Amino acid sequence: MKNNMREEILRQLEIVFRSVLDNEQIILSPETTAEDIEDWDSLTHIQLVVAIEKAFHVKFTAREIMEWPNVDAIINSIVAKQ
Repeated sequence: MKNNMREEILRQLEIVFRSVLDNEQIILSPETTAEDIEDWDSLTHIQLVVAIEKAFHVKFTAREIMEWPNVDAIINSIVAKQ
């Protein structure tokens, strides 16, 4: 997979996270986890999933979502559906 495509997905994810969590200071990296972002809890996780699905025009299974340890795993799931 081309790195620039993954970087573009990361940039788009950052926009989604900033919007859902109402925090323009969020900077994502592939290693970012929920523990790294103060307001990323179980409720906002659901809101993030819905917003990511809408932004990227994809649908994730519960299993896929449960297997996301970090942002890189989210990117992998998006790439797999493109």
